[in-house]
Parts: sequence; C-alpha cells; structure tokens
Amino acid sequence: SLTELKERLAVIDAAQKNITELSTQVVGLQDILSNKQARGAFGEVQLENLVQAVLPPNAYQFQAQIGDGKRVDCLLILPNPPGPIGIDAKFPLEGYRALQNAQDDVARNVARKALGASVLKHVRDIRDRYIVPGETADSALMFLPSEAIYAELHANLGDVVEQSYREKVWIVSPTTLMATLNTVRAVLKDARMREQAHIIQREVQLLGTDVGRLDERVEKLQTHFNQAGEDIRQIRISTEKVTKRAGRIEELQLGPAEETPLVPPPDRLAGE
Repeated sequence: SLTELKERLAVIDAAQKNITELSTQVVGLQDILSNKQARGAFGEVQLENLVQAVLPPNAYQFQAQIGDGKRVDCLLILPNPPGPIGIDAKFPLEGYRALQNAQDDVARNVARKALGASVLKHVRDIRDRYIVPGETADSALMFLPSEAIYAELHANLGDVVEQSYREKVWIVSPTTLMATLNTVRAVLKDARMREQAHIIQREVQLLGTDVGRLDERVEKLQTHFNQAGEDIRQIRISTEKVTKRAGRIEELQLGPAEETPLVPPPDRLAGE
C-alpha cells in the first residue's frame, strides 16, 4: 500500500509540474499581448503562418515595399485584375479588454465606441498606406488575429464593418482569411490554366503556319515531279520514234548492183 501511495504521489507531482509550466506559458503570452510591438509581431507571425500554409511561395511577399517606401506585412501577388493585394495585421486588444472589463452598460457602450474608433483608425491607415492606384488593387485586407474581436465587430459594431467596406478595406479573422486565401489559390490556379491555354493556342497557331509552309513546299515538289514525268514521257516518245525508224530501215531489201556501160571519152572518139 505504501508503494502504491508513493507511485500516486509521484503522478500527482508530475501533473503539478505540468500545471506550473502551463501557468508560466500563459503568463508569458499575456506579457507578449500586453506589449503593443510584441502583439503586432504576434499578429504578423500568425499571418505569415496562414499564408505559407495555403499559397505557393511565388504568390506572396512579406514586408513588401509599395508606394513611396511603405512596407506592408504581406502582399498577395495576383494577376490583373484585381492586381496585388496588401494585408496588414492589426490587434486592437486594449479596446477589447476595456470592453470585457466594463462593469455596467454605460461603461460597455463607451468601451465599444472606443473599440470601433480604434478599428476605423486602422482601416483608414491601411486605406491611405497600402492602396496605391496603378500599383495595387483598389482594396486591401486588415487581419485581426482574434476571432473574439472579429465576432464583436460583426455582432455589435456593424456600422464599423460597413464603413470598412466603403473604405475598400476588408476585415478578416484567421478563419475568414483562410477561406480568402483558398479563393486566392483558386484564382491563381485558374490564371495559370489560362496562361497555359494561351501558350497552347499560340503553339497551335505556329504549328498551323508551319503546316501551311510544308503544304506549299509539297506543292512545289509535286510540280517538279509532274515536270519530270512529262520530260520522261517526251523522251519515251522520241525513243519510240527512233526505234520505229530503225525497224523500217532493217525491213528494206536491197537487190544486186547493175553494171554501167563503159563510154569512151570524147577525145578518143575524135582521134579514131
């Protein structure tokens, strides 16, 4: 019994150590989220992990430079239209925490308005910085690395979401960003298929041109063959005529030669 009790105490001690480690990790995460720069880096890392998990490497660029030297967290490289789309990670955690810690309706309304104002400020910053006419698409994405804040916006701050639509900045959460990236991947695949189809069409056109040239050359060769055949026919006609004449010559029967009388020359006749 003492041995069994000792084993159980060892299991409890191990579990207590695990709980202590988890508590330390939770405190560490809270420390990260309490710092604005660290929180921004947390959102950027989450954004990078989602993008890398869905899209091929040639379809995006992190910390891409656009406009007059501005850098966007992620630039989706899409064909025109719509063109490259910027994604910037924002994490308005202070406003959301104030909303969660509000004790009454008045405090909640004030905190909710402050959260909405913070989100709209981020939306306008993204619009002004990462929508560059002639270089990017006419819209951009704002990535919220928190499903809870995203749900709060759509549940109680619908006017903020509608205003973001008018500003051409689409607010996405990890879940909706994943769906958006899958759509982007389908668009890229369709664009590559169209590009390959154009290549095939161009090659078929070139092939048709080559076949046309080949047909012309075959036609010329056929003309030469026809002329050679005509020349051979004329040669055979000539050989047939020669053969016939030779046959007629062979058919001739020549008789014996007749004797010609001798006639004395005139001067001899005169002397006689």
